[in-house]
Order: sequence, then C-alpha cells, then structure tokens
Amino acid sequence: MTELAIERVAPEVTFKTRAYRSIKQAITALDIYKSSDAVWLDERKLSERLGISRTPVREAIAMLEQEGFVKSMPRRGIVVLKKNNREVVEMIEAWAALESMAVRRIALRASDEDIASLRQHFERFHEGHRPTDYLSEYSTANVAFHQGLIRLGGSQTIIALTENILLHVRGIRELTIGRDQRAERSIEDHLGIITALEKRDAERAEKLSRDHTLGLAAYVEAHGEEIFG
Repeated sequence: MTELAIERVAPEVTFKTRAYRSIKQAITALDIYKSSDAVWLDERKLSERLGISRTPVREAIAMLEQEGFVKSMPRRGIVVLKKNNREVVEMIEAWAALESMAVRRIALRASDEDIASLRQHFERFHEGHRPTDYLSEYSTANVAFHQGLIRLGGSQTIIALTENILLHVRGIRELTIGRDQRAERSIEDHLGIITALEKRDAERAEKLSRDHTLGLAAYVEAHGEEIFG
C-alpha cells in the first residue's frame, strides 16, 4: 500500500479540519497516473499516522469524497479516484482558462524580479542538456513552472480553484511529457510565454498560455485510449 507523507495533528485547529488538510495534501502529492494500480488508503493507518482517533479521519474522508478525491469501498477501503479521458480533458481545459488569467495578471501586476525568476526553471536546459534526454528532470521543472504561474498570478480564488484539479492535471503532464517530442515543444512554448511576460504583453502571454495547455487537452483527447489503457 502506498505510504502518505502525513504530519501529526496540532491542537490549534479541529482534528477533522487538520486531518482533511493533511490527507488532501498527501493525496495531491501522489502521482496516481504513473501506474495502473489503484492507490488505497486505510482509515486505521491514517488515524495512527495522524495521531488522532478514527472519527475525525472518517469525517475528513467524507469531505474528500464529496470533493471527488476518494471513494469509500465497503469491505475494501478508500481508493484515490482517477479520472477518465473525458474528465481529464475537461480539467485541463479548466486549467487552461485559469492559468491564462493568472498569466494575464502576472503581466499586469508582477514585479520584474518575479517574472525573471520563471526562467530559472529552464536555465539548466540547453543543446547539451536537452529536455528529451533528461525527461524526469524536465518534467519536474515543467510542473513547477505551471504551478509557479498560478502562484505568481496572486489570485487566491484561482489558486483555490486549481487546487482540486492539480492532482490530475499534474499527473497527466508527467505522463505525457515524454511522448512525441512534447518536451521540446513544451520548453519552446514556456520560453515564449516568459518573453511575452517580460515585454508586459498581457494579451499575447495570455493567449500563449491558453493555447499551450489546450494543446495538452487536444493531445489527451486524441490519445486517450493509449494513455488510459
């Protein structure tokens, strides 16, 4: 069974709330699409890891089930839910809308230093250190870049809305980045977005960001059977 990085509950918040936050954070850190195997959680073990009784853990699981993160299976346990092809495409499309608005906000509001920091994700990649030759390293930089755009946008609403789909969008990005030279095209797109931001061209940066992520949605839609088996 997959082990989660669970922190013990502190007394300053309710046990249910802290359990919910801890379990949700641990789930969103998982790469559930890397393997076809299901990820199962055990209520008793979660209780032990959190250092609290099973009642608030059960309540936290119920909250996560309402949000679509998990499903309780009688006599089997709690399974972390994967999405099907159609659901993932819809989530990526939603991410495209949210991230492109975050990018627009960056162009209009972020400091020059914050925008310049985006290049740091890719400065180690060059002709002698190509993304396709270092896919794991590039995949990490790719995900960090997209999450960085959301954060730099400075909208707590956008951050909150992307939080519930991050698990799936990140997982699909990691799963597809090594296919069909997508890594090489990806870094070109990213650098184009950064250049537009440096020029404070909000319209172009927003469009490049949206088109980039919609390209992922189109790829997943076209190759769904291959990706999801």
